[in-house]
Amino acid sequence: MTKRLDLRVDFAFKSLFGTHGNESILAAFLNAALRFPDEKKIQTVQLLDPHFNKENQEDKRSILDVHAQLEDGSRVNIEIQLNNKHDMEKRTLYYWSKMYSSQMKEGMDYGELCKTITINIVNFRYLSHITNYHSTFQLYEREQKVLLTDMLEIHFMELPKLLIKWRNREVDPREDQLVRWLLLLEASEDEEITQVLEEIAMQEDQVLKKAMDEWERVSQDPEVLLAYEARKKALLDEKSALKRAENLGKIEGEKIGVEKTIKTMALGMIHKGIDNETISDLTGLSQEEINNLRRQ
Repeated sequence: MTKRLDLRVDFAFKSLFGTHGNESILAAFLNAALRFPDEKKIQTVQLLDPHFNKENQEDKRSILDVHAQLEDGSRVNIEIQLNNKHDMEKRTLYYWSKMYSSQMKEGMDYGELCKTITINIVNFRYLSHITNYHSTFQLYEREQKVLLTDMLEIHFMELPKLLIKWRNREVDPREDQLVRWLLLLEASEDEEITQVLEEIAMQEDQVLKKAMDEWERVSQDPEVLLAYEARKKALLDEKSALKRAENLGKIEGEKIGVEKTIKTMALGMIHKGIDNETISDLTGLSQEEINNLRRQ
């Protein structure tokens, strides 16, 4: 069997879910993710330009992973993140606001603006205080939990939490279609998941079968593979840079902690009337640093 692309890499994800001709695959995923009742199931989706132009010189030029419009006009953005950059809330709100405001055209009334939904699929534990792998956020009044508006909807789907539930047999892709689609993103690294999904695809889910066939096809496309490997390398480089920055932050934090402890000790000695020379010998602080502490 051909080694398939890792669908957790955003380029591969977009190749399957965000490509013209694969709208039925995207619609099936969104029906599972948004839990629409049968009478409101998405039949068709329209893929939109994922690029947002800069409105001013200071603005960031935004590129969405998958940007689509539903039949009722609702806008949806799906973002997949391999690495935790520790900015997800702000990044999500920024992208949501760009999608929402981009609907406004000259002469439009605010009442014509449509619901805007962001779905974040992350390959790391993000919401440590929440046990569910799928969390949905909206705008509520704090005390009475009254919904202000349904125009904003933000989803987080944490793959590591889902995998734990899968291994503990707490979820079943045969019964839950969202579990089915999210496990597909992990299938390149797990033969058991691949086998189960292939059985489901052959027995009952024609759209999943189409997705797996398309996944197989793009995984053999030389041009796709070239771009995929380049993107995968960039993500690995990004992960290494984030790790270095994190380690540097820890070192700096430890250094600050030691310095704070030394200065606290020096202040205690000053209060006891110990002379500068003795304090300097015991703490390593300069005479100038000790004098600055005396003036505090």
